Amino acid sequence: MNKPKKVLLFGSGGLKIGQAGEFDYSGSQAIKAFKEEDIRVVLMNPNIATVQTDRGLADTVYFLPLTEEFATQVIQKERPDAIALSFGGQTALNLGLALEKNGVLKKYGVRVLGTPVSVIRDTEDRDLFVRRLTEIQVKTARSYAAKNMSGALKAAGKIGYPLMIRSGFALGGQGSGVMNSRSELQKKLPEVFRSTSQVLIEENLVGWKEVEYEVVRDSADNCVIVCNMENIDPMGIHTGESMVVAPSQTLTNEEYHSLREIAIRTIRHLGIVGECNIQYALNPTVAAGAGAKAANVDYRVIEVNARLSRSSALASKATGYPLAFVAAKLALGYTLPELKNSVTKQTTACFEPALDYLVLKLPRWDINKFENAQFKIGTEMKSVGEVMAIGRSFEEVFQKALRMLSIGADGFVAQRNGALDVPDYLDEIREATTRRVFALANALENGVSVEKISELSNIDKWFLEKMKNIVALGKRIRSSKKLDATLMREAKQKGFSDRQLATLKKTTEANIRTLRKKLKVLPSIKQIDTLAGEFPAETNYLYLTYHGTEHDVKRGKNQIAVLGSGPYAIGSSVEFDWSCVQALKTLSARGWGTIMINSNPETVSTDYDMSDRLYFDELSLERVLDIVEFENPKGVIVSTGGQIPNNLALLLHKKTED
Repeated sequence: MNKPKKVLLFGSGGLKIGQAGEFDYSGSQAIKAFKEEDIRVVLMNPNIATVQTDRGLADTVYFLPLTEEFATQVIQKERPDAIALSFGGQTALNLGLALEKNGVLKKYGVRVLGTPVSVIRDTEDRDLFVRRLTEIQVKTARSYAAKNMSGALKAAGKIGYPLMIRSGFALGGQGSGVMNSRSELQKKLPEVFRSTSQVLIEENLVGWKEVEYEVVRDSADNCVIVCNMENIDPMGIHTGESMVVAPSQTLTNEEYHSLREIAIRTIRHLGIVGECNIQYALNPTVAAGAGAKAANVDYRVIEVNARLSRSSALASKATGYPLAFVAAKLALGYTLPELKNSVTKQTTACFEPALDYLVLKLPRWDINKFENAQFKIGTEMKSVGEVMAIGRSFEEVFQKALRMLSIGADGFVAQRNGALDVPDYLDEIREATTRRVFALANALENGVSVEKISELSNIDKWFLEKMKNIVALGKRIRSSKKLDATLMREAKQKGFSDRQLATLKKTTEANIRTLRKKLKVLPSIKQIDTLAGEFPAETNYLYLTYHGTEHDVKRGKNQIAVLGSGPYAIGSSVEFDWSCVQALKTLSARGWGTIMINSNPETVSTDYDMSDRLYFDELSLERVLDIVEFENPKGVIVSTGGQIPNNLALLLHKKTED
């Protein structure tokens, strides 16, 4: 193994839509992996609010613009013998490609770790990408790449309308959209060409299912699937805007295994080393039945990201598999069997995670903070953050995730926030907006059929039936004479909060909590061990569920809890994650056991190695009290996570004084 002595690492720069705190997480893990090998790390990142730029991680930090000019100056001064491009998002990737193209890397003898530049270019340039996948008979969306207006219009004539337009080398779906006519396309093209040199004209796959696989491959051609995820929203809604569930829930066994086999074949053929994300469009009208082969599954590979991405951060936190850390080690030349899973400490990195729980991601928008902003969502990202809920049923994680967003939602039904009512719910289901999920609730409450909603939204009926279950139970609770233990447990297992139940029964949250405890309806604390209990493993990665009868862990000792910031939002971003991480480090250095409570998968504070116990759960009064009553910490820090934990301060003080 030819390990470098000094590595240059690019961060992602300032946070922007489509490129946020997940790259602080991935970059921090990469630095730890390199430092473990006694490799000096030079970091280039102008974002002062990040954990990775903190003193004590990288050996040298340059707070400089991520441009060719400044990167060249850093290379001239530091003379690194290797560079890592996979941990700083699209910004780092594009900068690395430019440095290679202009001969800077060759001039100074800097080799690219992990996936070769030629392979990165194969995944970023659409013409090359289609050509490479065609070599192994993998289907892609019928498309043409164009470099000017006339070429794009000519390509559109071959594809036909409606069609999809996308930008090459772009971030967060920038410049993309569905074009229904030549005039629409002519109006859109000048805007797109202002930010890119390549435009993609593709067949329209709006309404198809979107499915993702996270794949890891080493230089010895060992390959594992870390996670598979299903977008609840169909193609036409950017995956960053979509509700996403892991593992997938509506694929047939044949579809799942066919797409899995294609993912591995594709990544091997391209020659990616490290982690990558492959996204599919799957035709929902052609179900692959028992015994179906890949040829019978109607799919298209939409794209392959040969780097860590937002989906990678979600997959890593959803499975407990340290993707960024493993990817950094693989880039150095290690193989998967040589690496121990640092979360389980029982298996190697080539052991595929198994999930005996569900994970749901929901996006957070702050569009109402911008004048004249459009509430419609589509192929371009508008969300500024996300949350991840863990549980044992779809209904449970769905309602948990809605509360985690901190937008005033108490769950899917029984809202106290009138702003979540959607009078024109059918319109907002047909043309998706940031309020679509609440439009779905209004439609189901008003008796609109699952079939009609699925027809309007292209959301699979399975998910809508689960949502209907929540609505039906809410009505049953409202009309019931009392909440007995059976009904209370059913409600909690379907994700109803004490506050929701109080709204339905016209009482207080405190009264519901008292009744629930009297009925002995209590949550269980469960571990995420990535092994589904197949092998014994002790992890610090925890969540609460009502689908259980006992705790997986015992009460800790001499602990202090830190409340995280929740989802990123305008005015509450990575700086509060930095503050939480500093609090955890300081407590640990002074001999305290640490408990982290947070719901944001993009953060460093939710890394497996940042606290003694990580509760990936709601930052609500009910949930924090559940954890505090079990753990009995010496104190709870609410001052480092921003507004959400601050809002809980007086409520928690009052409850702990009672």
